[in-house]
Amino acid sequence: MRLANKLAVITAAASGMGRAGVELFLKEGAKVAAVDVNAEALTQLKADMKSKGFDLITIQADLSKTDEMKSSIDDAATALGGVDILWAHAGTPGPAGVENLDLKAYEFAMALNVTSATIGAGEVVKHMRKRGGGSVIFTSSVSGMVGSMMSPIYSAAKFAVVGLTKSLCQTFAPDQVRVNVICPGLADTPMKLGFTGRSGVAAEAAANETKLLTAVPMGRLCKAEDVANAALWLASDESTFVTGVALPVDGGFTAR
Repeated sequence: MRLANKLAVITAAASGMGRAGVELFLKEGAKVAAVDVNAEALTQLKADMKSKGFDLITIQADLSKTDEMKSSIDDAATALGGVDILWAHAGTPGPAGVENLDLKAYEFAMALNVTSATIGAGEVVKHMRKRGGGSVIFTSSVSGMVGSMMSPIYSAAKFAVVGLTKSLCQTFAPDQVRVNVICPGLADTPMKLGFTGRSGVAAEAAANETKLLTAVPMGRLCKAEDVANAALWLASDESTFVTGVALPVDGGFTAR
């Protein structure tokens, strides 16, 4: 029960890493509010958690929209009775390149990857101060630590999230609010094809995945549970003197 009596908000919570985090945090004793744009998936998630004996709070919100990002944090704080942990996990691959750039797609990617994290942190810190501190966790990527030739817009956005972490950890430190960021490698989640299979050609997606795996010393994809476990540690009191860290969960990819 490493999160006993903790109050946690997880965004992009209805699938992949976020969903794994919801279940893990509940198992470890937290009270959890799950935020996602997909109302149907949230309903299913709530039912699945109930079948396992957990009561989950769900909030539907489009986190690319500033007003909905703000209200989701306040709604979660009201439902939970406060906030100790925010895992701001929302993100999207974005456009593949910069030539003939679709500006609407670019703006959406920046809104979801960067602005939602920034707004979420700004909104949640007031609730954490009331609790005597807290843990803000962002999700970046290995593409936020080394440049991605396949996803330059995503890489730019995720570098921004790492920079945000390094700054906010200092800003929020006097309030005992820690700020860290997880940087997963290519993960076996629903978002994977957004990186490897943009063309829609299955053979190309498979070739891209194989190419990326050759650069991973441990020779496998990241699992949703790998990232959820990292988030659990950063959320728990086991990491109370850890702040400003960009933690790779990548099988050694960034250590090359």
